[in-house]
Amino acid sequence: MSESQQTKHSIDDQEDSFSSKEAPLESKTETESHIDTSKLEEDPANKAASLKILRVASDVYPDVMGGLSLHVHEMSRLQAEWGHDVTVLTSDHGDRNLPSKEERSGYELIRHREIASPLDNTIIPGIVQTIRRMADDYDVIHAHSHLFFSTNATAALSRTLDTPLVITNHGLISQTAPRWLQKAFIPTVAKFTLNAADEVLCYTETDKCRLRERGIDSSISIINNGIDCDRFSPEQSDESKKQILFVGRLKPGKGVQTLLTAFEQLTADFPEYSLKIVGNGPLLDDLVEMAHECNISTHIEFAGQIENNEIGEVYAESEVFVLPSLNEGVPRTVLEAMACEVPVVTSDLDQLIPIVNNAGFTVPSESPDKFQAAIKKLLNDAELQNEMGRVGRSRVKNHYSWNNTVSETLGIYKSLL
Repeated sequence: MSESQQTKHSIDDQEDSFSSKEAPLESKTETESHIDTSKLEEDPANKAASLKILRVASDVYPDVMGGLSLHVHEMSRLQAEWGHDVTVLTSDHGDRNLPSKEERSGYELIRHREIASPLDNTIIPGIVQTIRRMADDYDVIHAHSHLFFSTNATAALSRTLDTPLVITNHGLISQTAPRWLQKAFIPTVAKFTLNAADEVLCYTETDKCRLRERGIDSSISIINNGIDCDRFSPEQSDESKKQILFVGRLKPGKGVQTLLTAFEQLTADFPEYSLKIVGNGPLLDDLVEMAHECNISTHIEFAGQIENNEIGEVYAESEVFVLPSLNEGVPRTVLEAMACEVPVVTSDLDQLIPIVNNAGFTVPSESPDKFQAAIKKLLNDAELQNEMGRVGRSRVKNHYSWNNTVSETLGIYKSLL
């Protein structure tokens, strides 16, 4: 059944106000459904002259788990697979046992010594000298997220370099820094960093508009995030558990406290259901204590980190995925859950409403009652779960192909040469 044939779900006539309203999909239509090796070989970008790409990223998977780090790894791996020369500059995150240089999945990884990590922002002064030394030998520099020291330093250096700079915006607002600091940072350091780029990449039109509103006058292109729909599919598990799932770093911006409160309310009507929380972070101990105080600790599994090649099974065996974030870019976890035909319940962030449309529900952040009502509606209606799951997978296959993400990114590089 195609998306256009799916029944729209509105519960405006009910007391609970959450939404799966019709909204225009912001992302550009894409034709590839997943990473198909034969299609990669046929892609014109793969046959073109090899580019030398210098990537700058605070985090790289699997050293660090998270959406940004996985994006950096997958993009680098696929660009290298397509015949390009990729070097990634990153941090050792204080682990002196890691090698300073490493060949990984076809690309070179160069780590720099971290001297501090305030608010999860790894400070690696040595990257400045590395960029100065290497930049002229590369066709393009691609840095990830204006929120990190590594990208800020790259932007400052770019003013003295001839190599074009591309910056990917992985979300405007930090989920870790306090609001007062962000009010000072965004109109100053962040604005300077993004305006130093020859091209800024965003995931959605919403993100692009937000940057324009904040005085970013660099050229901005919209390129969707990429998902591997073979790795993330309902076939990853033949077992369905009475399980609600959260995947993400356990930090304030993810809103996990809201989820625990909502789950506490659910247990009265659904005592047979469990909540699985995948991820680590600074709030872990507080969340474990909160679960104990709410008398729901026996219903909650804090699973820690799970490798990317294993997490697909966890999605596929779950009935509902929940992400109650206060702010986000376009979270990979939502797209991964949708690819596994799992309906999602997320905060009603502007960029998520069109993505989640008819594949789940969006509700106001920090509203446990609304999250509880949305989850309850799905748990009470298996047919609705299945229908929204099918819509979600179809959307991800049609609009979030890694093949197109890599191809369009390479197209941006070549336009700058």
